[in-house]
Amino acid sequence: MPAAPTATPSAGSGVRFRRSVLVPLTAAVVLAAGTGGWYAVGGSGGSTNGPGGDGGPGEGVAPLARSLHLPWPREGQASVAVEGIGSLGTRGEQKPVPIASVTKVMTAYVILKDHPMRAGAPGATVVADQRAADESYSSVETTAPVLAGREYTQRRLLELMMVPSGNNVARLLARWDAGDEKAFVAKMNRTAAGLGMRATTYTGVSGMETSTRSTAADQLALARAAMKDPAFRQIVATASVTAPGAGVTFRNTNKLLGHDGVIGLKTGSSTPAGGNLVWATRQKVAGADRLVLGVVLHQRAGTTPAEGSAAAHEASRALIAALRAELPTAANRA
Repeated sequence: MPAAPTATPSAGSGVRFRRSVLVPLTAAVVLAAGTGGWYAVGGSGGSTNGPGGDGGPGEGVAPLARSLHLPWPREGQASVAVEGIGSLGTRGEQKPVPIASVTKVMTAYVILKDHPMRAGAPGATVVADQRAADESYSSVETTAPVLAGREYTQRRLLELMMVPSGNNVARLLARWDAGDEKAFVAKMNRTAAGLGMRATTYTGVSGMETSTRSTAADQLALARAAMKDPAFRQIVATASVTAPGAGVTFRNTNKLLGHDGVIGLKTGSSTPAGGNLVWATRQKVAGADRLVLGVVLHQRAGTTPAEGSAAAHEASRALIAALRAELPTAANRA
């Protein structure tokens, strides 16, 4: 994300901590086709969306999508789906683009697959290494402060990775899980393949690498899968997190969180990637409380991270507002 998340030192903490201006943040994720009955998919299973874009892997667009007038972004890519209803469409050319810190959705997903946690539980104990501590004070990326030799809960580290988007914490968790980052990246790519994310390639665990690329449709498939995990849902809905021993509190980089039913998910921005946001919201549709997932990628790419992030938030806000206004009526007509 462009501007660093709010970091508030506690009184007398004496901690000095720098945050970078160039922040690749992760955002949003979706369930992969074939992982369980999340969608009631209409159509033949091809990538059909109507005019303007291609559908996600194996997804057909729900019939009611034709009666919706969604304000799709004029640039980049976007994809939206509703639990129990199906895809509402995908817009923009689905070519792989840099996704910045949205990468961390997959990082968190793999960690939780390898080390499952109950909702509200602290999870395993992880000892921070010297490298993660040294990287806490980087001037060129987004980080979160950790102290070498200190024990942290798995949950707190996942929060520090997802809420303020700590790149050093993402790398620490990867080394803890797989021994080294390269081995963890291989796990990420195997997982992506298993979810049917054929247009996705991970080359790092944090999103700093512009060679990590994906599409809105693929990231929606990941988000759908990740949101099945209650621990993941709690983490991405966390409004703020404090770094133990550092006296610093960070606000969630997702500015939509807590508004219009939004319960997650992940932001990501850099100059090459533009602004990216994966979001999750809950909405009453046809008498049922349903999860709505959306991905907006590559907004204002080539500008500043701040401009890209603002554009991704605005595009997502417009989609959510239109869904809240139109989806219940469209579902009743269907």
